[in-house]
Amino acid sequence: MWKNKRVFVTGGTGVIGSSLVQYLFKQGAILFVGDLKPRPMSWHKNILYRQGDLNEISLEEVSMFKPEYIFHLAATFERAQESYTFSEENFRHNITLSHHMLALAKKLPTLKRFVFASSYLIYDPKLYSSNSTPSDSYRLDELDRIYPRNTCGAAKLQTEIDFQYLKNFKQTPFTSIHARIFRVYGKGSKDVISRWIRALIKNESITVYHTENRFDFIFAEDVAIGLVHLAEINEEGIVNLGTDTSHSIHDVISILKNYFPNMKTNQTLVDEKFESSQANMEKFKKIINWHPSKKIEDGIKEIIEFEKTHVEKERIEINNILVTDISKKVSQIKHIINAKNRIGYYSKVIGIDAANNVIGKFFVDEFYQVPKLSNTSVEDFINFCKEHNVKCVIPTSDGALKFFAENKNYFLENKINVMISDFESIQSCLDKMYLFEKLQKIGYSAIPTSKNIDSLDAESYVVKEQIADFGVQRASINSSKDKAVLFSSSLKNPIFQNYITGDEYSVDIYIDKKTNVKGVVTRTRENIQNGESQITRSFRDENLETFCSILAKQLGFYGHIVMQVIVDSSKNIHVVECNNRFGGASSLSLEVGLDTFYWFLRESLGETLESYTFNRSIQEKKQIRFPTDLII
Repeated sequence: MWKNKRVFVTGGTGVIGSSLVQYLFKQGAILFVGDLKPRPMSWHKNILYRQGDLNEISLEEVSMFKPEYIFHLAATFERAQESYTFSEENFRHNITLSHHMLALAKKLPTLKRFVFASSYLIYDPKLYSSNSTPSDSYRLDELDRIYPRNTCGAAKLQTEIDFQYLKNFKQTPFTSIHARIFRVYGKGSKDVISRWIRALIKNESITVYHTENRFDFIFAEDVAIGLVHLAEINEEGIVNLGTDTSHSIHDVISILKNYFPNMKTNQTLVDEKFESSQANMEKFKKIINWHPSKKIEDGIKEIIEFEKTHVEKERIEINNILVTDISKKVSQIKHIINAKNRIGYYSKVIGIDAANNVIGKFFVDEFYQVPKLSNTSVEDFINFCKEHNVKCVIPTSDGALKFFAENKNYFLENKINVMISDFESIQSCLDKMYLFEKLQKIGYSAIPTSKNIDSLDAESYVVKEQIADFGVQRASINSSKDKAVLFSSSLKNPIFQNYITGDEYSVDIYIDKKTNVKGVVTRTRENIQNGESQITRSFRDENLETFCSILAKQLGFYGHIVMQVIVDSSKNIHVVECNNRFGGASSLSLEVGLDTFYWFLRESLGETLESYTFNRSIQEKKQIRFPTDLII
């Protein structure tokens, strides 16, 4: 049935979604999966994956895949009492997202079947809850009264109504079915059973409420198979998906005691009604010759085994990440930590700097004051990395680029990955004269640059150091010839350039190890202090993006590149400088979708980036850089 069928799964890394994806892949389906969370490391490379907010996935992106089936599982929920702040999350990731998926679905000519993961939370809780201890469970029927118990249930109901609305107006060329799923538990889940097991493995006590409560617990893998069966038929509408049985919390505790005889429980009284519910599965049995088979005893056993072994296998061995010259690069550090956490690194972010009293030290896991890299041998640095289990190095300053580029192969021999290009490419970053000559050599109209101002012909000039070093570089911009010459006397090795008028932009680019441009983001430079943008705004310019991407490849760069350009009144692009490092305002590009540090860490693990797409934000964003207080 599923051989070569094209299937789009939303929420594919969740407890149900991951089981569904693996089942369909084994059946030979061609899969496209979307989720907020990172791609599981164990997944086959042929599974297409899109990480990011699916509210921003376009019709074009989905249409290119040509899905025949959609399983919409992506959702957010709070098991316990919903918090005040959950409202916004519920609206975006339940209501808005489901509506967006449905809006896309009705425009997909290839789509045959849409399976929506709804919930029993839609039913009126008065049917299955009471003030007294329940003696039996209420079997909820698809025709029973509805009155969502919380905002998540209300969101599920809204989606069911949306489907019915379109069906009434014959706006859905595909068929659809909505599975009202009951109490899911499974491997790696956030359900109460999994949470208890994780706590018990750590010898922690668990908190228990209303041991008399009864639920229809259904194993996640059974839910996945049930959804697949629902996709294989033409029946439309609503159907329950549970086990048609119920178990009390007391039953669950008794099973857990078989594995954790010394378990500690905290019995907590709550002012809540007792719940006792289960699915009436008569309709499901009538349309499908299948029934969930996993007994709760067996499901709990599998979860225990999973939590004890499988999770450990998924962990990455300690591969600490070293960030050089951290100074006050707080935003960059935070992005690195975020990327590390998304992958699942059980590691530390270590910061180093030649100064001791730097702001960045308060934002890394460990900090070390070290000599300047210019005064450090590569052998000493390698030994430092080995001593601190460092496998990834992220240079952050111009002064560090030369050190790492010159010794790039030596680092690789010692299995230390550095986000750095080859030395010849780095020269384009550090030596302004070299950049000018290189641009001319490969056929670009470069800004006239010379060590002798008399060889230039301009109304005004720019004077700066030829070789970049640590810190902010001194420069004189838009100077007369006399002032330019006077200023040059204060520099070590000055160069002169024609002053070019026009609009100034920054372009962030990531180039992977296969020399492919992974992503590019253009930004304005609206407020500049000490050479860095304090106010910057993302925008799209296909011509500028293409120009800078091609140039970055021709210059042989790897990793994160920041190009500074000027576009004159004739739309000519003039390259001011290139930097093979994260820029001061490059955080905006990451917020727009340029996933620099995540991609670098993935490549450091030996992965290629074909399956990690550049999901550029549809909405343009603006960044205002300002300091804030940290109280510790």
